[in-house]
Amino acid sequence: MTSSGSPVRVVLATRNAHKVAELSRMLADSGLSVELVPVPDDAPHVAETESTFAGNALLKARALSAHTGLPAIADDSGLCVDALNAMPGVLSARWAGRHGDDQANLELLLGQLADVADTKRAARFVCAVALVVPGGPHDTPLERVVEGEVEGRITRESRGANGFGYDPIFVPDGHERTTAEMSAHEKDALSHRGLALRALLPVLREALGRPEG
Repeated sequence: MTSSGSPVRVVLATRNAHKVAELSRMLADSGLSVELVPVPDDAPHVAETESTFAGNALLKARALSAHTGLPAIADDSGLCVDALNAMPGVLSARWAGRHGDDQANLELLLGQLADVADTKRAARFVCAVALVVPGGPHDTPLERVVEGEVEGRITRESRGANGFGYDPIFVPDGHERTTAEMSAHEKDALSHRGLALRALLPVLREALGRPEG
């Protein structure tokens, strides 16, 4: 264990700059002394083969912690649309066929919902965040998964330039703006990833031996 005054190094299992910035802001606001380490260039690629967000998050965190010997945080998240039987779900990032093509994913989803009435466009963002810490009891890694979910609805056209992914077409319940029309701090306060990370913070404190205060 490191001394109480020095930050704990934790590797974050993503090369997505938006996610790194989002998680960095939340950790800074929490007061928890954690230094986020980027994914090493030689880290293995992990195929997201599980059928759940939690399963995919654990796959990535396990692989990265084993590779680096450091505690690892990984997330898997996506959009679940009622009218599409909770899809795209775990396929959200590659819904249009190519991983990470946000514009193509948006256009495909809006096209699939073109004939769906406004009253039937309910959806939710779901995020699972996994923490894996090596060297637990009997050399068994400590593993924890928490989830965050925000309910909302799908718009008929993209609105807003902030955020990423499906943010420009998702309006959270109780709001009139899409998450892409909100500031970073507004989005952090209600986002599925924000909710999941806040749920992880007490687990992270306990796992890393950093009690509150």
